[in-house]
Amino acid sequence: MARKVGICAIAQTTYEKNKWGARFQEMALEVLESIQQQTGVDFSETGITMSISVSDDVFDARTISDNAMTDVLGAHLGCEEKIAQEGIQALYYGLAAIQSGHEDVVLIVGHCKESQGKSRNMVTHLAFDPFFTRPVGLDFCAAAGLQAQAYAMKSGIGDEELARIVVRSSENAVKNPMLPEAKKLTMKEVMASPMIADPIRALHAYPVSDGAVGMLLVAEDRVKEFTDTPVWIKGVGNCMDSFFMGDRNLASNFALKKAAQIAYKRAGIDNPGKAFDIIEVSDQYAYQQPMWMEGLGIIDDGKGNEWIKKDGPQKNNVNISGGTLAGSPLLLGGLVRAAEAAIQLKGEAGDRQVANAKTALAHGVMGPAGQFHSIAVLERG
Repeated sequence: MARKVGICAIAQTTYEKNKWGARFQEMALEVLESIQQQTGVDFSETGITMSISVSDDVFDARTISDNAMTDVLGAHLGCEEKIAQEGIQALYYGLAAIQSGHEDVVLIVGHCKESQGKSRNMVTHLAFDPFFTRPVGLDFCAAAGLQAQAYAMKSGIGDEELARIVVRSSENAVKNPMLPEAKKLTMKEVMASPMIADPIRALHAYPVSDGAVGMLLVAEDRVKEFTDTPVWIKGVGNCMDSFFMGDRNLASNFALKKAAQIAYKRAGIDNPGKAFDIIEVSDQYAYQQPMWMEGLGIIDDGKGNEWIKKDGPQKNNVNISGGTLAGSPLLLGGLVRAAEAAIQLKGEAGDRQVANAKTALAHGVMGPAGQFHSIAVLERG
């Protein structure tokens, strides 16, 4: 049987709209030094021997964007690898490296500065093929608008319910010290914000965000060297839907259902609706929170609107951190969600701590209209 893998430490910078005074390396160094302070880990032969960076060449405005991070990431005589796009894949990579027996201690550090590009939409526009879909101006926001319309027709969710999601996210965000710019919003403010991709309003979309996040993954037999409160990775799963949006049923949650099915089987979960004390989903847009909960099998298909009206997000402890909707870079979405879930399970969430949290689900998504979904099931040690 493969060795268990524990998350021994988690570190984050703050997430802000424009961290103009910090270079990528400075943000990453802040994360690394925090992890070292928490655990005493170093880069010796018995310390970190594999580092995984998460970055994106377009957002970084340089090719081979991980190359500039090696001085911070260390492990020069070991293995240094890069994950691009959805950051939670770094968790999978580190898990596989340890379970394979090749590594014992793996450092993960992801960074992104969305603020330095002229437009986040111009970056995501490049994800589409150059012949058919780029010429019509598609980007992730426009794609989300098409999916939001499809989901609204399926579930009956409307402007008021979407505003409730945003308001709750803002209320949770002000309790999260990693979101210093967060402020409480009112229903009136949300519903008066302009449309950006009908039915998505400006305040339905996550803000431009800069920041960094990291974790230390350790093999089961060495966990006690670094922490008394490990968080175990119990199951992972991912799935990608078709590339062309016209080939997909945008309201079907096809890829998310498949990813969840894989993760639940590995984690031994039969009833996801009652399995988790903490749920962190990557809700880049307000409509996605209930839609993803349906795809995760935690609520029934088409019942997202009813779930919102019955205060489901609070009852299920969804995005107690504020979620992606409150601010974290697109690239790091799933990795930040895993970090926030692990912080809860370690009992280190401060004012936002959920009492006696034992199990958690972390979700990441990338691509237009939920093309690629990833799941991690976590458990308190």
